[in-house]
Amino acid sequence: MLIRIPQLLSPAEVAHCRQVLEAAQWVDGRVTAGEQSAKVKLNLQVPENSQQARELGELVLRALGRSPTFTSAALPLRVYPPMFNRYDAGMTFRAHVDNAIRHVPGGGRIRTDVSSTLFLTPPEEYDGGELVIEDTYGTQAVKLNAGDLVLYPATSLHSVTPVTRGSRWASFFWTQSMVKDDSRRRLLYELDNGIRHTRADLPDDHPGVLSLTAAYHNLLRQWVEM
Repeated sequence: MLIRIPQLLSPAEVAHCRQVLEAAQWVDGRVTAGEQSAKVKLNLQVPENSQQARELGELVLRALGRSPTFTSAALPLRVYPPMFNRYDAGMTFRAHVDNAIRHVPGGGRIRTDVSSTLFLTPPEEYDGGELVIEDTYGTQAVKLNAGDLVLYPATSLHSVTPVTRGSRWASFFWTQSMVKDDSRRRLLYELDNGIRHTRADLPDDHPGVLSLTAAYHNLLRQWVEM
């Protein structure tokens, strides 16, 4: 399931992120790559433990918390602290699959069920740099407006095409979902959307609304892992 969330960050929040990142230190992106990914990764990142990464990571987490679409699609149990990367001209990240387990800074581990990219650069400011995602729904090239987010199964083979002009900046992170199976998450997401649309036309105590809501929560109860 691939979901686009437009305007997760407001233009003012995007501008703030860009201002903070302009003053940040950037290091080789391979510092956070696994053994396989390090062989195909060429980009820059802000160190995870830097003050800028922590400040902007909290901003992104707050935005996720106010997004009903993210909550419905990801069903988050834990979210890895958001990180920040950039691809200047000539940089790329060839096809790879994200590591299944990430060690969280400060302790603990997270299973990476859902991958997310939050675009921080307007698409007209750079050429190339498309996020190409391959999965059962086919191959899709994603290049969104600044402030928009895309989430997709972490099991997907994906890549970032070479940037040929300008610079592509983004935040990226992973979510451990309460429902680890993507097909079940997709079914719950579609059912949740159906409930919201039905409630727009019918009162909350209508038998149809009550039946759909009960089915959603009973499926969630059956599939959730805490």
